[in-house]
Amino acid sequence: MSGIPHDHYEPKSGFAKWVETRLPVLSLIHSTLFIPTPKNLNWMWIWGIVLAFCLVLQIATGVALVMHYTPHVTLAFASVEHIMRDVNAGWALRYVHSNGASLFFLAVYLHIFRGIFYGSYKAPREITWIIGMLIYLLMMATAFMGYVLPWGQMSFWGATVITGLFSALPLVGPDIQTWLLGGPAVDNATLNRFFSLHYLLPFVIAGLVIVHIWAFHTTGNNNPTGVEVRRGSKEEVKKDTLPFWPYFVIKDLFALLFVLTIFAAIVGFMPNFFGHPDNYIEANALKTPAHIVPEWYFLPFYAMLRAITFDILFINSKLAGVLVMFGSIAVLALLPWLDTSRTRSGRYRPMFKVWFWLLVADFMILMWCGSMPPEQPFVIMSQLGTLYWFVFFLVILPVLGIVEKPGTPPATIEEDFVAHYGTGGEGTANAALGKPAE
Repeated sequence: MSGIPHDHYEPKSGFAKWVETRLPVLSLIHSTLFIPTPKNLNWMWIWGIVLAFCLVLQIATGVALVMHYTPHVTLAFASVEHIMRDVNAGWALRYVHSNGASLFFLAVYLHIFRGIFYGSYKAPREITWIIGMLIYLLMMATAFMGYVLPWGQMSFWGATVITGLFSALPLVGPDIQTWLLGGPAVDNATLNRFFSLHYLLPFVIAGLVIVHIWAFHTTGNNNPTGVEVRRGSKEEVKKDTLPFWPYFVIKDLFALLFVLTIFAAIVGFMPNFFGHPDNYIEANALKTPAHIVPEWYFLPFYAMLRAITFDILFINSKLAGVLVMFGSIAVLALLPWLDTSRTRSGRYRPMFKVWFWLLVADFMILMWCGSMPPEQPFVIMSQLGTLYWFVFFLVILPVLGIVEKPGTPPATIEEDFVAHYGTGGEGTANAALGKPAE
């Protein structure tokens, strides 16, 4: 599986040899668990296992919830209440599922921003990055459709607003909107469509996750220095790497336990913190909420959508807003070609660091603006935030590759590891687990 030289699996028992000659699943597991992994990975590399856990959690709780949910406009809201009140541990299933979506997106945003800072999108990992962006898009679609299923006020009107955006597309827009809705307005056909896709897409995401893992196992993991693992011989590889098991598995499981402790506290003590009060009122097509907002993880892009309050040349403001919203995600997918710097890791790029942390702050400001009413000063703040988002990717990154004078990364991963943790038997194992050498 891996493009890095490593010890291959040799079956020892008769049963293992029999299985291996017919279905090489044991060698696949071995190559995954014992893949040589850069020994200098820091704690920002824990989000992969958190995301994998979230996907399994969402599928498992979703399957259980589906057994009690009724996808019909007259029964959907009541069926959710039935889950909460009558189904054994139904409240826990629903709260874990709804808050699990928030944990999923929190982890994916940290995963993406880590990838941006350390240049994980640069060659030879462009395809890995693009697959990750496809997973992210499917996550957004799945979460949006899932938000409609409780059939509360925010579910109904959120679906009305978002599907209405497609009508802005020239010529085919109204037809696409009708196809999405299953009719002229959000109704039972819409709920059935969204329910079906919300149930199906997580399995598509799971398939893409397997391809995503396969892709970075082929190219090898990036690391904080951006320096590639030496591939001349197994001995050189071992100087730069440690086996994924047990070192990084234990480290990841410890981090996952820490994250899940916080997650359990939220589910147990403040499960409705990320929910909107209006969504606990049954959908009413005759009563529009005072302020329609999506879930928190969509807010930055919702702010960009609303920021375009003016026509751009021959493009009206509604269509321009839609193009800006989808364009803000498209520029992420184009990162491998927009960043012209030859230095991979932001750790050695002083100018890049400043602009990157401004981007993180910009993302948070846009999130806040998206939760506010569409009035001043939030409109102008959203416009400035949207401008910076595009300027960072389309102007700053290409120019930095020309004008920036980066520092010099270490010659090898081993050199960086020794500089941080020293050497030694127990010290090496402790350092792999994230502990400083004594």
